[in-house]
Amino acid sequence: MGAMLPRLIVGVVLCLVGALWIAQGLGAVEGSAMSGHGIWAILGVAVIVGGLALIAAGARRSRS
Repeated sequence: MGAMLPRLIVGVVLCLVGALWIAQGLGAVEGSAMSGHGIWAILGVAVIVGGLALIAAGARRSRS
């Protein structure tokens, strides 16, 4: 269980940050320099993919 929990936590945090970036990039969240700039939506998707990879790696490690 040593490395599993930190990977899961970081993966979840990355998914949440990615979701926020997507919302800001699409203009759904206002009040930031990132709001309304589509590049942040694209970067948000990439961050979510990275977060999901960490979650999957942590889950796989816990089963073995």
